[in-house]
Amino acid sequence: MNGLGLAFRLARRELRGGLKGFRVFIACLTLGVAAIAAVGSLNQSVVAGLAADGRALLGGDVDVRTQQAPADAGQLAYLKAQATRLSTVVQMRAMARPETGVDTRALVELKAVDGAYPLVGALATEPQAPLASLLEKRDGGWGVVVDPNLLTKLGIEPGARLRIGDAEFVVSATIAREPDRVASMLSFGPRALIAEAALADTGLVQPGSQIVYHYRLTLPAGVDPEAWGEATAAAFPDAGWRIRGLDDAAPGVRRFIDRMTLFLTFVGLTALLIGGIGIGNGVKSYLDGRTATIATLKCLGASGRLVFTVYLIQIMGLACVGVVLGLLLGGVAPLAAVAPLAGLLPVPPRLGFYPVPLMWAAVFGLLTAATFALWPLARARDVPAANLFRAFVAPLDGRPRARYVGLVAAGIAALAALTVAGAGETRAALWFVGGSLVAFAVLRGAAFLIMRASAGVARPAGAEWRLALANLHRPGASTPSVVVSLGLGLAVLVAVVLIQGNLSRQIGERLPKEAPALFFIDIQPDQVAAFDATVTSIPQASDYRRVPTLRGRIVKIAGVPVEKAAVAPDAAWAVRGDRALTYAAEPSADSEIVAGKWWPADYAGPPLVSIDASLARGFGVGLGDTLTFNVLGREIEARIVALREIDWRSLRFDFAVIFAPGTLEGAPQSFIGAVHAPPGADAAIEKAVTERFANISTIRVRDALESAARILAGVGGAVRAAASVTILAGVLVLAGAVAAARRRRLYDAIVFKVLGATRTRVLKAFVLEYGILGLTTGAIAAVIGGVAAWAVIVFLMESPWVLLPGAMAATLAAGLLVTLAVGFAGTWRALGQKAAPYLRNE
Repeated sequence: MNGLGLAFRLARRELRGGLKGFRVFIACLTLGVAAIAAVGSLNQSVVAGLAADGRALLGGDVDVRTQQAPADAGQLAYLKAQATRLSTVVQMRAMARPETGVDTRALVELKAVDGAYPLVGALATEPQAPLASLLEKRDGGWGVVVDPNLLTKLGIEPGARLRIGDAEFVVSATIAREPDRVASMLSFGPRALIAEAALADTGLVQPGSQIVYHYRLTLPAGVDPEAWGEATAAAFPDAGWRIRGLDDAAPGVRRFIDRMTLFLTFVGLTALLIGGIGIGNGVKSYLDGRTATIATLKCLGASGRLVFTVYLIQIMGLACVGVVLGLLLGGVAPLAAVAPLAGLLPVPPRLGFYPVPLMWAAVFGLLTAATFALWPLARARDVPAANLFRAFVAPLDGRPRARYVGLVAAGIAALAALTVAGAGETRAALWFVGGSLVAFAVLRGAAFLIMRASAGVARPAGAEWRLALANLHRPGASTPSVVVSLGLGLAVLVAVVLIQGNLSRQIGERLPKEAPALFFIDIQPDQVAAFDATVTSIPQASDYRRVPTLRGRIVKIAGVPVEKAAVAPDAAWAVRGDRALTYAAEPSADSEIVAGKWWPADYAGPPLVSIDASLARGFGVGLGDTLTFNVLGREIEARIVALREIDWRSLRFDFAVIFAPGTLEGAPQSFIGAVHAPPGADAAIEKAVTERFANISTIRVRDALESAARILAGVGGAVRAAASVTILAGVLVLAGAVAAARRRRLYDAIVFKVLGATRTRVLKAFVLEYGILGLTTGAIAAVIGGVAAWAVIVFLMESPWVLLPGAMAATLAAGLLVTLAVGFAGTWRALGQKAAPYLRNE
């Protein structure tokens, strides 16, 4: 009688009654699985978009990049011999202004291309025409194809004449699509596309200018780009160039997508874990409704094992239904997300079927369902039949036998292991797992304290208050599940809001006050005196600084090549490419030296450097260790003698690496400058500089901050929308708890009515109960979310923290409104029932 076949037959017969009692169970599981599947599918579609457009984004099979100096004749001959086709692209920043009419100017991302551009893909322009004809010289001016935003900024129309450097250009078309450009958060200006031959006429190419040379190659069939890159780097070890293949076509974009996916996956997992509470409540509610059936089966000789197996089959079968629904929703969600996220995605996603993220979501869903269902199943397995018949007046309680407790613990450990294994960043995943466990423990402890406090309150005067407080701690109360589920969802949302609020404040309030108004680049040595006089002649200019700069790449850390060195993730940015270097005899007034000692002002000796202290920690080096730099093909080994603490968030005029005098002075270099000015005065400074120095580019910091604020607002809105999924999961759990308690609420309402209570008084008691529950849950969630946001801002982002009470108040209001709304909806129907039919049935 206790065979598996019998269990399947009994389970199938029970399920003939429909899904009543399992709706919240399925909804919770569907929501969590859909969130994880949607995030994973969207990530895969963007990654697939990067891969599909990889050659176009890279500009060929391989991109060889040098800075400040082009490839020499020997290197260029080698590249031509190796490639089936070769294209040269030169990029830099420059100032553009109309020749006549409006008095405006704008920083542009200047791109000079040869006749072979683009090797891969197609440039779309408006009007569409061959690129050579659009860029050719006619009527005394070279052609230029620009981003439409430049026309808006300058207030001009196609056909207008522009001055870029010393050359005159005519706007011949606008760019509709640029095949090798990825949407970037660090773009300082719109694109201006010119012919390579026109670049010489601009006079912008000067020794030390911030110029990047790209040599794009298509390789013969059968040549592996990665192997070719390694062989080329070995053939020219001192070239100082960076070689990128198809897997590195847009590294910054890939890192951004991976980070966003990691965060959104954690949000999805949180929703699934919250849903797990709903799963446990749904199973318990279902089993409570089957107490008579279970008791009858046990009285007829069914073993606890058979009862356990029957209901485990039902629950896992329905879990499969929830998982399939979640996978369907998650699989199609990217289709709906593409349009709203179009402005935030760096490349068009390649929509399709991606089984790996769906598989991970299914595994998480099934494991969550099994883990959270085991506890109520195991408890019902071991309860004697007589106790089951008394379950309505004496709710089932107690702990299952140790074997099942161990299985639940193993399920939780497996969920944690899967989270860590599936995350791209182990450290972040471990923090998430640990934080989730702590949050669960804190919320569960808070629920216990709420129940104890409500039980210990002195007898209130009003019956409604007595009833409300009693409902919070009586046997079978939903207080623990509501506090944990809704509290965790609210905590996630308040953490996201506080983090975004602090970052927005940093960009919108603090940085404009502390950062320079303007940065200047490509100041030539012979322009220094005249440039200084021009800037300082503006009355409202203040705190003007100018320093020499050139580019160099870190190639060895303490004698170990960077490819083999252990570099912390937060310091990896410093070895991904060329970095700005400078030299100084004395430290600046705001330098904070935390270790070592600055060199004498008249130092003349072996190369010495002072570096950022956080960079030293990331590199695992300290005073006395060495860093080796490649500067224009020459390797320079320098010893670290001082460490400085740099606050990069302030946009202070500083460098991660500063050399002592005597090492870099002979290299081709330029100067950069910065000046503070009140709003309005920066335009006068920019005009004075650009009119006198055509080659010097001006970066308006306020414009860059406004752009960053817009991007942050867009990303923040998307993140908040994703985080609201956790609130929805909490609402589902709350709805499930209310539905599970409906029978008891109905029983209470009938008894109160028989005893003379009006519907208004009973409703008031329920409103007080849910009001207390909502307020306390919201307060606890605000504290947990606030602590989490504080830790992220202070320790991870190393930024100043400001408490935003508005977010806290909104959380309290949300918790109160949600619990009142769901509680009211769940109890109103019970209050409307007539007493007579139920009294006759008892």
